Amino acid sequence: MSSTTSDVPVLLLKTKSIPADGYQDIFAGWNNYNPTFLPVLEHRFREDALAWLKTITTGSGFNNSDTTVDAESSFGGIIFTSQRAVEAFTSIVESLDPPTRDQLLPEALPLYVVGPATARGLRSLGLRCPIIGEETGNGAALAAFMLDHYNRLPATQTVRQNRKLPLLFLVGEVRRDIIPRSLQSSDLLEEARIGVHEVVIYETCEMASFHIDFSRALSENVASGAQEQWVVVFSPQGCKAMLDCLGWLDESGRYKSDATDSSTMTTYVATIGPTTRDYLIKEFGFEPHVSAEKPSPEGIYAAIENYRTTNVTTQL
Repeated sequence: MSSTTSDVPVLLLKTKSIPADGYQDIFAGWNNYNPTFLPVLEHRFREDALAWLKTITTGSGFNNSDTTVDAESSFGGIIFTSQRAVEAFTSIVESLDPPTRDQLLPEALPLYVVGPATARGLRSLGLRCPIIGEETGNGAALAAFMLDHYNRLPATQTVRQNRKLPLLFLVGEVRRDIIPRSLQSSDLLEEARIGVHEVVIYETCEMASFHIDFSRALSENVASGAQEQWVVVFSPQGCKAMLDCLGWLDESGRYKSDATDSSTMTTYVATIGPTTRDYLIKEFGFEPHVSAEKPSPEGIYAAIENYRTTNVTTQL
């Protein structure tokens, strides 16, 4: 592989997060990478759930200082474990009259997040609410954190009309139940349990156009003269189409051990973590070049940089 000063294409097999995406930030041009987002899954917000969330918000369901609001329609905090949930919440916040936002979403309302991506998206809204839990990294750890944190808050924040307020959990139709099970476990003392109200705010389906979009991106990168490209995989969805487009599968759907790039451009594959890596190995017999130690923009970036430093650049 010969040296090149052009930006290295990075195909991120995910929907670009709004209002901010950490992968866009870290792979920006000054790092000599050119990121492109290729959605594998299509996320659709449920209009009925959005309407309900706006009604709860504008009706002071999160403002515990308003004692006139029915406790049955009130919540002591909100849980976010996906970027899609953050985007749904963002649409509600942006629809509010700016002068009333801090009143409806006060600084006493904790916003619990599972990692830096969800935290970053919420912070971009400029709310006074504390955004906490990002260091936990997974649902089980976040649940343990909330049990400690929420139960330490003063009753003026967590109790209304003699009722301990539950937490609102904005979810997709497919999710793990570790958080509600942990917060409402029968192993806990009754006074330590925290109610969880789950609302399915979005639905997910595979993008019908992914195969076409991915093939087009490959062709464009070849035409640009790029000599290497990286494909970052975030979930099992899209893995087969990716390998197929690259020409790396045999007739039985397994990875061809003698597969080579059909152009002068070399393709490398990175995964967000061990689940997707193991899926590629088990289902297709393909071992990706790197897997992030931490499932974050920084983790992916570090994995790619380390690999290029020790493997790719030695060939330049």
